[in-house]
Amino acid sequence: MTAGTLDERVAAAGAPRRLLIRPELGAVAGAVAVFAFFASQSATFRSAAGMANWLDPAATLGIMAVAIALLMIGGEFDLSAGVLTGTVGLVLVTLATRYGWSVWAAMLAALALALLVGFLNGLAVVRTRLPSFIVTLGTLLMLQGLNLGVTKALTGTVQVGGLRGAEGFEAARSALAGTFTVGGTEFRVAILWWIGVTALATWVLMRTRAGNWIFAVGGDAQAARAAGVPADRTKIALFMTTAVAAWLVGSILALRLTSVQANAGIGQEFVYIVAAVIGGCLLTGGYGSAVGAAIGALIFGMVDKGIVFAGWDADWFTFFLGGMLLLATLANRLVRRYAEEVRR
Repeated sequence: MTAGTLDERVAAAGAPRRLLIRPELGAVAGAVAVFAFFASQSATFRSAAGMANWLDPAATLGIMAVAIALLMIGGEFDLSAGVLTGTVGLVLVTLATRYGWSVWAAMLAALALALLVGFLNGLAVVRTRLPSFIVTLGTLLMLQGLNLGVTKALTGTVQVGGLRGAEGFEAARSALAGTFTVGGTEFRVAILWWIGVTALATWVLMRTRAGNWIFAVGGDAQAARAAGVPADRTKIALFMTTAVAAWLVGSILALRLTSVQANAGIGQEFVYIVAAVIGGCLLTGGYGSAVGAAIGALIFGMVDKGIVFAGWDADWFTFFLGGMLLLATLANRLVRRYAEEVRR
């Protein structure tokens, strides 16, 4: 960034312009349109019970989408994030059921493993300078093989279950996978975790030095290094952040279902990326927001359940997925161009 230019986050502009250059603007408009459409198709969709229904998948997706958004703003991708949620769940359930660990201790062990995977992903990217797409694709395949091979070796099947009887299960489930009641309607606790993760990520991005580093390394890593930004350390930290989010989501799902399939999480990594793109993240890095990614996940939840409530074939979901990705990418390009014009 040169002395004659300003980041659009701090450039002087009127209120309408500040609104128009927000990366999550397209996601907000999309969320309103999707809600209005499905609310007109189904009374259940717009009811409190319907809201609880579509907020549930949005919450776990949103936690991961926010972490992936941070990584994408930093200029990298993580294709291993989906399968890592399954790895975390398998480790948690296996240690608690086959080796007698308490659920809390098993969760800590799973967290340590997730952090190690994130650290190794980041280290490999910054040391080898290979594209993160390739590095994390390799990690995805290795974890997928380990999940299947180890699970079959230990159980003779592709599933590990029986978590309900483990020590500390009820307390852990209440904290991560329980419910709370609002106006007589039960909502998942995961929604609160989603809101908390989004708020924390937004604060980091917009109010801290680390947030400036993330935008800087995503915009131009070489220039960021020249300006004294610890680019390599920032990228490794972002991969580890994604791993922590995978640990949280994997733990939530394992505690909720009490069993984990060896193929859990496979394919979800693309959904996380699409949610982040719908939320305003550019594939080239340096631009996006945590709130936008959370709204992108909200759109997914509404479409996923709205199609069911409307009585349509669930196969139409993938059609909407592709359409939303294309529209969001075009909208993001227009918003970014306008933002660059504003700061000149």
